[in-house]
Amino acid sequence: MKRFIVLYFLFLVLLFVFFYAPTSAVSALLNEGQSKLTLFLLDLFLKAGQLQGADIWINPHYKIIINKACNGIIPILFLFASILAYPSGMLHKLFWMIMGYILFSVVNVGRILLVVFVTQTGAGHEDFYWSHDLVGNVLLMLTGLGLFIAFIKTVRR
Repeated sequence: MKRFIVLYFLFLVLLFVFFYAPTSAVSALLNEGQSKLTLFLLDLFLKAGQLQGADIWINPHYKIIINKACNGIIPILFLFASILAYPSGMLHKLFWMIMGYILFSVVNVGRILLVVFVTQTGAGHEDFYWSHDLVGNVLLMLTGLGLFIAFIKTVRR
């Protein structure tokens, strides 16, 4: 267990330095690509003209900005660090990392759409906070936990 914890934090730091922090061209390219993918998927479900650049217009006076922190990379990196730290074969890890990336990308788009819907139909600005900070983050945490449990349950000893 101590080995897992040490490796988890080591992988977490390395993943964030190389793939999230603005430390390299790879990090910038990855985050820009993930943001573009998120915006593309959101555009499929939003009303025509509601998405303008990285802004989702809730009404003429209120918008939600989809930035680097909203592209879903952060929970993906937390999952990847957990998977990399856990003792398992590389093919098994790679499979679950790909599955995690795909599922987190889809869940993240669903999370943003939920925030948009709740903010539009509710009181607006006030509903943004609980739908984003509480419901949205819990949804991402449960997704990550579920994926990691499924990963552990399928490890061959």
